[in-house]
Amino acid sequence: MAGIYRVPVAERDHVRAGLAVQLVAMCFGVSADEISGCGRLGRKGCHARRVALYLAHVSYGWPLEQVGHAFGVSRATAGFSCRWAEDARDDPALDGMLDRLTEMIRSVCDSPTLNLDGSPAR
Repeated sequence: MAGIYRVPVAERDHVRAGLAVQLVAMCFGVSADEISGCGRLGRKGCHARRVALYLAHVSYGWPLEQVGHAFGVSRATAGFSCRWAEDARDDPALDGMLDRLTEMIRSVCDSPTLNLDGSPAR
């Protein structure tokens, strides 16, 4: 798309953003493509995208600017999404899901990286 500002994002950040998107897609019952796509979303897809941005911010400790870059949105959109998710945590079901997803993401990211033969990667 012409005229869209895009910042180069490290492959590692793309992978981490993708992890958050895939987990949220599964929990919300929407496609990862819908969460990651451009344009307007339905209510469910919009909530799922906000949750994915929030999880990246909380789980990875990314500043809002980095969240925006990794997801292809502005810092303001990332900030709005995080404020929305914090407010939505008043719902015990969503709060519990966010806690579990954050724990899963941190567990995966804290796991050692292995080579194909099972030896530790450097």
